[in-house]
Amino acid sequence: MSGDHEGNAASAGNAGDAVGRTAGWQEFGRRGLSEQESGRRGLSEQEFGRARSGKHEPGSHEAGNELGNAPGSEPGGRELGNEVPGNEELGSEEPGNEKSGKAPGGRGQDGETRKTVWVALGANLGIAVAKAVGGGIAGSPALLSEAAHSVADSLNEVFLLASLRRSERPADPSHPFGYGKERFFWSLLAAVGIFVTGGCFSFVQGIEAFQSEESESGSGYAIGLAVLVVALLAEGTSLLRALSQVRAQAKVRQHSTLREIRRNEDPALRTVLAEDSTACLGVLLAILGMALHMATGDGAYEAWASLLIGALLVYVAYVLGKSARAQLIGEAVAPEMQQRIRDFLDGRPEIDAVTAALTMRLGPDSVMLAARVDLVAGLDSEEVEEALVRTKRELRAQWPELGQLFLDVTDASVADRVRARRAREELDDAVEERRQVDAG
Repeated sequence: MSGDHEGNAASAGNAGDAVGRTAGWQEFGRRGLSEQESGRRGLSEQEFGRARSGKHEPGSHEAGNELGNAPGSEPGGRELGNEVPGNEELGSEEPGNEKSGKAPGGRGQDGETRKTVWVALGANLGIAVAKAVGGGIAGSPALLSEAAHSVADSLNEVFLLASLRRSERPADPSHPFGYGKERFFWSLLAAVGIFVTGGCFSFVQGIEAFQSEESESGSGYAIGLAVLVVALLAEGTSLLRALSQVRAQAKVRQHSTLREIRRNEDPALRTVLAEDSTACLGVLLAILGMALHMATGDGAYEAWASLLIGALLVYVAYVLGKSARAQLIGEAVAPEMQQRIRDFLDGRPEIDAVTAALTMRLGPDSVMLAARVDLVAGLDSEEVEEALVRTKRELRAQWPELGQLFLDVTDASVADRVRARRAREELDDAVEERRQVDAG
């Protein structure tokens, strides 16, 4: 093997005269895998030779190598280093593999989220009963609207608990990328629940209040106000619990709590936070409407309070539903993470160009990366294998959430490089824009 390594180093040296990276290939020889290891991984030199023939043979550039081609497709190069039976290092995890692809602490965060949801569910169930009884005694539309709001929130918490449980199921042949997107689906149902059960019912109560001319007793409204004060305390406790979890995550990620609220990828936590914030604001609106009704005798104040609560719930449902929809249909990771991944790949000595780096979030803590890379000239099959294995290993070391990872070796054309450069400029602009928003 030492003679083979010396030959490989010599070949790399010739290529290094063109690209200035001779020392890198000598290091590959020292750090690389043996030929026996390569054989066990099921990647023969013949296969690599076919994959790289368009790269190293003059005049053999393949047509149809466009950015739009899916990584791993035949045009533009064969996908290398992905799933190989019995190979745990080169490829993405096979269905049923014990590796979940989740970032460290992902399950711990799930446990914290589950506690947060249970706290919110307990608070909302008790509050819903109290509001319904108080609203029935007082005949208050605003209080009945808040009771509907609490019922909707309780149902949503059940949805979120279901999403936490179902999303933890391991990958299987029918769902090879796992069930992480269950979180997004059940969060979408929660948004629909807020809209229908909470928002629409509040609008109905408000409209009926405008048409009603009944006068309620002061004692009934006193009971209603007392119920709302208790509800505010309970909702506030649940909100503080959610904010405590958000602050802890922001501390781990070393950025502000406000930025964590804006950028948090956990739909269950985001939904609870939105529900509790809306509930506290809704209770304050109901208290204000009832107090003005008691002071002036004009029921229009309560009617307007009920309509405002309905509008608030519809807006929150829209925001949550829009976010869940984007994640369900396949949302990329944050531009900052995309930028760091591109920087990492661009900095690899064996990579000449990165023509595409596509990401998709498979769950709150699981990401798929499919990248197209053009390797420098002069590599033999063993060096190609070593480069791909090492790149994947170091990618996962830096970003443990990369549960599915595909590297497609391709022969980049001039047009590919131009498009890649333009895409990188757009990515940098997006990162800078988000940085300015966070700073402002």
